Amino acid sequence: DIHPNARWQQNGLTVAGGNGYGNGINQLSNPCGLYVDDDDQTGYIADASNHRIVEWKWGATSGQVVAGGNGKGNGTHQLSNPLDVIVDKERDSLIICDSSNNRVVRWPRRNGTSGETIISNIHCGGLTMDENGSLYVVDNGKDEVRRYRRGESQGIVVAGGNGMEGAKQGIVVAGDQGQGHGLTQLSHPWGVVVDQLGTVYVADAGNDRIMRWPKGVTKGSVIVGGNAEGGQSNQLNGPTGLSFDRHGNLYVVDNGNRRVQKFNIDSNS
Repeated sequence: DIHPNARWQQNGLTVAGGNGYGNGINQLSNPCGLYVDDDDQTGYIADASNHRIVEWKWGATSGQVVAGGNGKGNGTHQLSNPLDVIVDKERDSLIICDSSNNRVVRWPRRNGTSGETIISNIHCGGLTMDENGSLYVVDNGKDEVRRYRRGESQGIVVAGGNGMEGAKQGIVVAGDQGQGHGLTQLSHPWGVVVDQLGTVYVADAGNDRIMRWPKGVTKGSVIVGGNAEGGQSNQLNGPTGLSFDRHGNLYVVDNGNRRVQKFNIDSNS
């Protein structure tokens, strides 16, 4: 567990990308979602504009394409603007938000040459999986989150979809004070992680910072970034995704800088 008052080193280490815009295996182009494997700190990055998922092993100077990378398209061997990726360890596979193809696809994690569609007709913007193996998918087209238990293809709405019968009403846990850069505000929040203590971590893209909102508070705190838009090690440029490893180290998809930054945890108390 990450203590609600934990602190991180303010200078990040580039662990993927950071070599400019391009489609080389040491480059990223519009990176969006990120999954970090706790076992070995391998990162999986949704490299949207390159229409591929890249696996980046800890300490590597270049990545390896593990899904897509065959041009933009709707073939089973292709992706189109993938926005997020997670690993389903039980089935040793990748689950990918293939957004412009309006589908969620599953690819073998190793030596996969094509994927299978597991959810159709969904404009997927993000996904996560709980400890029971249920998949939660953000449907940007319908402004809702749907849950799919293992083996289900329909799913049920668990958040949003307002205007629909039986829609669920959420409570605000971060922001809702208008767009801005105050500690009660967010600007174009993109990625979010909630830990077991109920602490909410937000990639506040418009403010180039990562915010923390412990359960029950009305004002957040900046944990990394917030030093204006830029490409220095203590700066971010439009962060879109975040993930933690088992030690509490923070990984940030620094979209505008086309890199993934690792911020080591300093104190966990």
